[in-house]
Amino acid sequence: MTAERDALPLTIRPVVTRLVLLSTGLAVWGVLTLIAVLLPAGGAVSWGLGDRLAVSGSGLLVFAMLALLSRPRLSADDAGVTVVNLTTVRRLAWPEIVRVTLRPGDPWVTLDLADGSVLPVMAIQPGVSRRKALADARTLRSLADALGSAEDPAEGPVA
Repeated sequence: MTAERDALPLTIRPVVTRLVLLSTGLAVWGVLTLIAVLLPAGGAVSWGLGDRLAVSGSGLLVFAMLALLSRPRLSADDAGVTVVNLTTVRRLAWPEIVRVTLRPGDPWVTLDLADGSVLPVMAIQPGVSRRKALADARTLRSLADALGSAEDPAEGPVA
């Protein structure tokens, strides 16, 4: 149990995916802004300020969507875990986590919770780095096993 606690606090996020998404978003925004600046102002087809802002704004919208896709992370501490997915943030105490699962072909880790629901953890994705995803899943599983077993004696064991 001491070895697991030594790993805390822990933050897991798909670093390569995040880097690719954010750099692609910046590149798209930069190229569309450059195009907006270089559009002709006079002649047969005239591009006004509103048109230029719309082209640059489209690039900003693409960047915002890619930044949203790069948001997933998992933060663990002594009290529990915080799972940040695309649009949701959920805080869980360790005893709430019954099982950590990563089956072949799964896009990310899932947490089976004590209330019977399943929570995806999009921060651990085997698609980019299977070895890192397996190591992160094993770390999370050992933390959940070690720290989740310290439930309140009045509640009984977590199945």
